[in-house]
Amino acid sequence: MRKGFLTFAAVGLLATGSMAACGDDGGSDKAGGSTDKKPKIGVILPDSKSSARWEGADRKYLKAAFDAAGVESDIQNAQNDKNAFQTIADQMITNGVNVLMIVNLDSGTGKAVLEKAKSQGVATIDYDRLTLGGSAQYYVSFDNEAVGKLQGEGLAKCLTDKGVKNPSIAYLNGSPTDNNATLFKNGYDSVLKPKFDSKEYTKVADDSVPDWDNAQAATIFEQQLTKARGKIDGVLAANDGLGNAAISVLKKNKLNGKVPVTGQDATKEGLQNILLGDQCMTVYKAVKKEADAAAGLAIALAKGEKKETGQTVKDPEGGRDVPSVLLEPKAIYKDNVKDVVDDGYVTKEELCTGNFAKLCADAGLS
Repeated sequence: MRKGFLTFAAVGLLATGSMAACGDDGGSDKAGGSTDKKPKIGVILPDSKSSARWEGADRKYLKAAFDAAGVESDIQNAQNDKNAFQTIADQMITNGVNVLMIVNLDSGTGKAVLEKAKSQGVATIDYDRLTLGGSAQYYVSFDNEAVGKLQGEGLAKCLTDKGVKNPSIAYLNGSPTDNNATLFKNGYDSVLKPKFDSKEYTKVADDSVPDWDNAQAATIFEQQLTKARGKIDGVLAANDGLGNAAISVLKKNKLNGKVPVTGQDATKEGLQNILLGDQCMTVYKAVKKEADAAAGLAIALAKGEKKETGQTVKDPEGGRDVPSVLLEPKAIYKDNVKDVVDDGYVTKEELCTGNFAKLCADAGLS
């Protein structure tokens, strides 16, 4: 089922809602330090290899939101290095940030950083990934089980469209240390497990990819394909990078375009694979809305203020209800790639280069 974009009530509230003084919200005793301290916000992104979104979208949208508010910011990337992640956090705290926003590499590292910030009176936000057992005052992300559900529904749709009977399915899950990967899997399992249980589909492989590493994903998928003796009819890949890794192996075996592959993030590469017919769908997450919502919360905290989100997410490890903003994702197929371009996430000039010009025109991107 294809869903439209959601104008989330919580986001509107973050943009226009009234402020209230912040009490103890499971984080520091103050929202973001004393109100006479100049607001400064630190952001730690996770890497630049697992997905193009972190440097290509999140960084620019967050910086634009902070700049528009006249708030100083420091945005750095840990490049999947846990030691670097902790060092960056320490430096940001030492350099006087009021608020620290993190995309954790794993909950253990994230929790330690959040606790250090809390002990120094620095307010914290979990961005995109919830830190299990953590102490962040807010969590801003997408409905990640809904993301996975769209992927499961997408794979089923693509298999039906191709008329594949009793398909053999391989899973390429995200990193086992990323709580989002667990939520994505919960979502697509909710669609596909009943099909496995009824013997309508057969699951032939189910592997997680450490650190969302695309090179490892290609190796893992090659092993899956070999073990299945070439009989894989559909690939549930948890994001576009993993999907492209599977497609690279399918190409070597002249199976690309014949085996539906899912994705997530609506990256330029993923969208181009969809236009080529090598990838059947992706999931678009309007990162600008996520960045704007998180920036709005961070700016309020930096000024010693609190905003109500109207939502909470249960931290299953800490048992805490975390005030949250969850946005709704959208399934993207060849016939609605245009929606991502219309939303400004990818430009036509970036997407429709060279041989893709005609494919774009055929998809309504004239």
